[in-house]
Amino acid sequence: MGRHSTPLRRRVPLPVVVTGLVAVLAFGTWTVVTVGAGDPCEQPVTVRVAATPEIAPVVGGVAEGITGACARFEVSNREGVQTAEALAVSDGGLAPHVWIPESTLLLRRARGAGADGVPETGPSVATSPVVLGLTEDAAGTLGWPARVPAWRDVLAPGRGLTVGLPDPARDPVGVSALLGVRDTARNPAEFTAALRALSPNTVAGSADLFSLLPGLSGAQAAAKGVTVVPTSENALLRHNVRSPGAPLVAAYSAAIPALDYPLVVLAHAGQAETRAAAALRDALRGERGRAALADAGFRTPDGRMQRDRSGDRRTESKTIPLPALPPAEEIDRLLNQWSRVHLTARAQVLIDVSGSMNAIVGDTGRTRMQVTREAAQRALDLFKPATDLRVLAFSTRLDGDRDFREVLPMAPVGKHRASGAADRLGALEATPNGQTGLYDSVLAAYQVARREWEPGRLNLVIVMTDGRNEDPASIARADLLAELTRLRDPRRPLPVIGIGLGPDIDVAELTEISRATGGQAFTTADPARIGEVFFAALNAMSG
Repeated sequence: MGRHSTPLRRRVPLPVVVTGLVAVLAFGTWTVVTVGAGDPCEQPVTVRVAATPEIAPVVGGVAEGITGACARFEVSNREGVQTAEALAVSDGGLAPHVWIPESTLLLRRARGAGADGVPETGPSVATSPVVLGLTEDAAGTLGWPARVPAWRDVLAPGRGLTVGLPDPARDPVGVSALLGVRDTARNPAEFTAALRALSPNTVAGSADLFSLLPGLSGAQAAAKGVTVVPTSENALLRHNVRSPGAPLVAAYSAAIPALDYPLVVLAHAGQAETRAAAALRDALRGERGRAALADAGFRTPDGRMQRDRSGDRRTESKTIPLPALPPAEEIDRLLNQWSRVHLTARAQVLIDVSGSMNAIVGDTGRTRMQVTREAAQRALDLFKPATDLRVLAFSTRLDGDRDFREVLPMAPVGKHRASGAADRLGALEATPNGQTGLYDSVLAAYQVARREWEPGRLNLVIVMTDGRNEDPASIARADLLAELTRLRDPRRPLPVIGIGLGPDIDVAELTEISRATGGQAFTTADPARIGEVFFAALNAMSG
């Protein structure tokens, strides 16, 4: 089969997460929040614990009091989705031994991205119901405080309430909110209409929604007009303490999966770390741990509120039922439906920079490369700011033996726009003697896109080329098609969109590659029309 390009190495954005206790960058820096060596011992084992920020301080405090474990616990607070992404590319190293995300959904996400060392489930150390937080004015229109509003009351058509949504592709609260919207809809058409209404007010995470509420951020809040935010009960309680002048009222539903804070031990942990993790688990589920979690606004794993909040008319003190998280297949179907409405994507874009791209287009005086990079620049405005995009140039041997190199790393389009990505695309030049290394480049990009597949988005591989594969050392076409067919998963669609331009394009070749993945090929003999064809291709794939 000859020489093949090495698959892309995934680069996961690992921003600094800061709270009052700790700042953590990737897995490279761990701040020791607690040192619980317990009874003196010669060589205490160091156990790294990654906990979602709202629960990390409690975990640190409980770990500090553990005795007899011969262990020191290094607790970092880290957003669950960031940990899931980092574990998918980690080889152990400085990765945590113990992970406490906010939801079992994130365990599934990490495993789906390739983190095989993450268990499917773990024992819950706390819970927090997902609620709809309403401004007091909004709650008043529904009869509060005389009656507590329900999700069905809030989401009923014609109420005039504007509901925000944390992006379900990244935030477990967003997934629970979609399940709640589906539960209240009377029919599929009403559900689709509700999704369309939510789309304009969708933000990255549930924490971002609070800044859109009236009275908190002035013009920004007024512009959005958001009066209802899906959030966890714990986050709502903390918001009400921080913002007593703009408190929220919680609406509950017995049909919505709660955040369940599972504690899992990752596969690379040794026996000593595993024993210490068991001691931490027992401490968090024991009397002292339950008390600390209750003081921090969490419920027990079975949904009980251990502190009397009967004087708080904005929340419920009674036990909240805890529906099971639906199967992964059902969640995927729900998020695929959401992606069709919200139209945000996660796309790998391959741009041909072989020598033939220097050919002049008709009597325009411009080269194929020029019209292609102009189309790529305009594409930044076709995608929503939340769309994640990576751009790769391909020819032959652009990076050692590899036929491709990265031009733009995977990042939100909004960030690309702000960082001058259009200028970097505008600087793309054709390689004078380069050939078209199509097969290896497509396969490598598809393999990475499969590993990075993200629910709730249109996951795409877009190929823009003016020719056919010209690399004699590449994988054979039959083997490429067989491998693409093997990687295809109808439950997690990942189509290749082939965009061919110019008279030299091999339409059959591009069509076969696209169809093997459930995608389509779009071609034109006139390269000047590439922008038009590109828009048509995206429109077709988005339904």
